[in-house]
Amino acid sequence: MSEVTPLVFEYDILIRESLMDTFGHMNNSKYLELFEEARWEIIDPRGFGMKAIRERGIGPVVLEVNLRFAREIRLRERIKIRSTIAIEPGSNPKTNKTMRMQQTMVNEKGEVCCTANFTFGLFDMKSRKLIAPTPEWLHAVGIG
Repeated sequence: MSEVTPLVFEYDILIRESLMDTFGHMNNSKYLELFEEARWEIIDPRGFGMKAIRERGIGPVVLEVNLRFAREIRLRERIKIRSTIAIEPGSNPKTNKTMRMQQTMVNEKGEVCCTANFTFGLFDMKSRKLIAPTPEWLHAVGIG
């Protein structure tokens, strides 16, 4: 098997009032929303947006997520979300039905605020099952 080096994607966000909670920091539910927003910004420009998903009848599905909160994110902070496919040694992302992605929120000081680890796959909406990754999907997530 040839070595696969995934791309690292970066997405910048200004934390706005609608993301805040009564404690004066970002609400925990908003982390997942922003991580999802960053993932769409990866796949949509690479040919796997909502229109393509509807036309093909296949699209991404999250199977598992783990969040680790390390620092508060406050109002009007600028953060960067770094996203990359995590390839385990000896695995083949071109044939595995599931993949892992790590997304990290980093503040302007370079401090990690939150790390999320996702397990996801490519879902066939007709058969209602996971399928092996297609070349288009691998391109969309930065592999191949």
